Amino acid sequence: MELFRDAKVDWLGKKWYFLGFSLIFSVAGVLSMLFWHHIPQGVDFKGGTQIEVRFAAPPNEEHIRQAIDRAGVKDATIQRISDPSGNSANWEVIALPESTASDSAHDVGRQQVEAALTAGYHDSAFTIEGLDIVGPTAGKQLQHQAELATVYSLAGMLVYLWFRFELIYGVAAVVAVFHDTLITLGAFSLTNQEITLTVVAAILTLIGYSMNDTIVVFDRIRENLATSRRETLSDVVNRSINQTLTRTVISSGLTFLTVMSLYLFGGAVLHGFSFALVVGILIGTYSSIAVAAPMLVAYQDWRTGRGKAATLPARKARA
Repeated sequence: MELFRDAKVDWLGKKWYFLGFSLIFSVAGVLSMLFWHHIPQGVDFKGGTQIEVRFAAPPNEEHIRQAIDRAGVKDATIQRISDPSGNSANWEVIALPESTASDSAHDVGRQQVEAALTAGYHDSAFTIEGLDIVGPTAGKQLQHQAELATVYSLAGMLVYLWFRFELIYGVAAVVAVFHDTLITLGAFSLTNQEITLTVVAAILTLIGYSMNDTIVVFDRIRENLATSRRETLSDVVNRSINQTLTRTVISSGLTFLTVMSLYLFGGAVLHGFSFALVVGILIGTYSSIAVAAPMLVAYQDWRTGRGKAATLPARKARA
């Protein structure tokens, strides 16, 4: 099925608009991470206590917060979740900071929350159903492991593309993926949403998705370079993007509809995971066209001079 037959969009002619868009969102995210909300970390990384509470009736989160504040429990976060069967919205997760997560105070967080709700929450009965404690040391280890997983995945992809194409292809793809990751983290910081291990899993997923989309475009560029040596590289890249446009729209569009449904109807537990995928799918598709491909042209302009025939390395695929 061909949605865009004989498309002739001048993508590279719009590169400055793309650059401006990327700069705006990247800089906004970096400023937020440095000066405003920083990187909001969940209990998985900063340590603390998570208490799962089941209420007899749909809870009023404002009343829960007031009861906890009156009891002197500071910096608690409250998040509604579905019960294990997914049939009810009467469950809340109350997260307390790492001061309650020390080895000598295993049950302090539970006792504090239970006492606060018993004394100050009168809307319905409640039951403590679960307790998770993450110490600050374990949280730091998880954060370090998450960072290593991201770095190793990028390094592995760079080596693969270097072997499969040429080094410049790998560099362009990794820069595009780094761009995607930076904007996604910035979106979490700007909206002040916590980053948990499930969000890291989503970021690693979008890294792979974005890289796959970029490789499809690069593969078509390489094929066209082998038969279009008299064209300028800009023309070859534009034609290659247009030729893969139908595939990009169909695959990315269907994936986006899926993750958007997950975001809208998946419940609070999957909210961070699905939000990362929604942002990542959009930015990952965009970066394959607006970041990775223009880098190839910028490399040739720097290496050989603007307007010359396509001379970018185009190694044949290895079996």
